[in-house]
Amino acid sequence: MKESQDKMRGIPLFLIVGLTGLAAAGCGVNFYAGRPSDVRRIQELSGEIDRINRQKSAEAQQLKEAQALLEQRLKKEISDKQVKLEMAERGLVLTFVSEVLFDSGKAALRSEAKDALSRVASVIREKVSDRDIGVEGHTDNEQIKVSNWKSNWELSTARSTSVLHALEQYGVSPRRLVATGYGEYRPVASNDSSQGRQQNRRVEIVILPKKLTKVEQEVVRRAVSSPEPEVARKARDLEAYK
Repeated sequence: MKESQDKMRGIPLFLIVGLTGLAAAGCGVNFYAGRPSDVRRIQELSGEIDRINRQKSAEAQQLKEAQALLEQRLKKEISDKQVKLEMAERGLVLTFVSEVLFDSGKAALRSEAKDALSRVASVIREKVSDRDIGVEGHTDNEQIKVSNWKSNWELSTARSTSVLHALEQYGVSPRRLVATGYGEYRPVASNDSSQGRQQNRRVEIVILPKKLTKVEQEVVRRAVSSPEPEVARKARDLEAYK
């Protein structure tokens, strides 16, 4: 008993009471031996990290709701394998086979493609209007022979820009849109077969996760170095959003 009292001597009373209460409740205690001001700063930092984690969870749920709505509104196109929808690390990715949107070697949208893009835009407006949207054009590796495009880069860039303008026309904020052309250099299948080449000729609309603000990045940076392991662990989980 005396030995226990000796160990407790020098520990502030408010910490002794708090630890005793946690132990009585059956909770594990990870004790950080520091000044009251240090303990308070760690508690505040932990609260901020928990708040950011809750925010990111809410944003992830928002993307899931957008995915469900897109699946509903593009049901036929998805069923016909003209469109693919998947949640990836880089965001919610909506992939259109190029033949659905464009004639061979062309960058002008087919009239029937505009209806599908208007439905995509409606979901963006309703569910994720505050997200950045990347439009990415891709081709197969066959060299252009008939059309006037200098290379597949120009064709893929022109196609992604056409989709971007359509989304803008249907109400998506131009401040949220960016178009990129990757040409033949990011294939998803082998170009050795006609089926593979068809998969590679595509336009991807990517609804991007939100990045941490500069203030949040600083909070995460400090929390990663925290002497409290659980706070540091939660902060490391947020580093992917930088």
